[in-house]
Amino acid sequence: MRRYDRPVVVPEAPLERNEHGLAPAAEGWFVLNAREARWVRDERSACSEFEGETEFDQLGIFLRVLSPGGTMGMYHWEADQEAFLVLSGEALLIVEGEERPLRRWDFFHCPPGTEHIVVGAGDEPCIVLAVGSREHQRDDNWGAYTVDETALRHGTGVEVGTTDRAEAYARAPKAEWSAHQDGWLPG
Repeated sequence: MRRYDRPVVVPEAPLERNEHGLAPAAEGWFVLNAREARWVRDERSACSEFEGETEFDQLGIFLRVLSPGGTMGMYHWEADQEAFLVLSGEALLIVEGEERPLRRWDFFHCPPGTEHIVVGAGDEPCIVLAVGSREHQRDDNWGAYTVDETALRHGTGVEVGTTDRAEAYARAPKAEWSAHQDGWLPG
């Protein structure tokens, strides 16, 4: 076999619909409009779920819609690289205990080990494209939720450091599955 020959043909993954939207039902390539995807939301944010029951092996990718004060999660660091691009609105980046304002088209490169979180800011919701490697996400050395006074002031910090997701999110608003709502995405 020549180096440029493919070992297999990758099939198209079928998309299945439920009351919350579409998701891939098997491995393979697919095209999915974000408005038709399943979403997870809480009282201050919404997150697109392009994956089905099985997460992508190598890369996580999400659209996050953050209301002012809404957060992408809890302040943490990961053993994998992440990247964030503000597509609309304004956000506040808390990185290594410092606050940095973000606006449309600002890009945050987050190397492994960088403590961070993104919080919605301004007067309107913001949309952030979040991408992250998954190399270490399934083992005990994925990263940790760390104590930080700035994050605590913004309601996105833990009072005791932990690697346990359930413990870190115990006080966070409960998320639920949802279909896309008008107004979350422009256009």
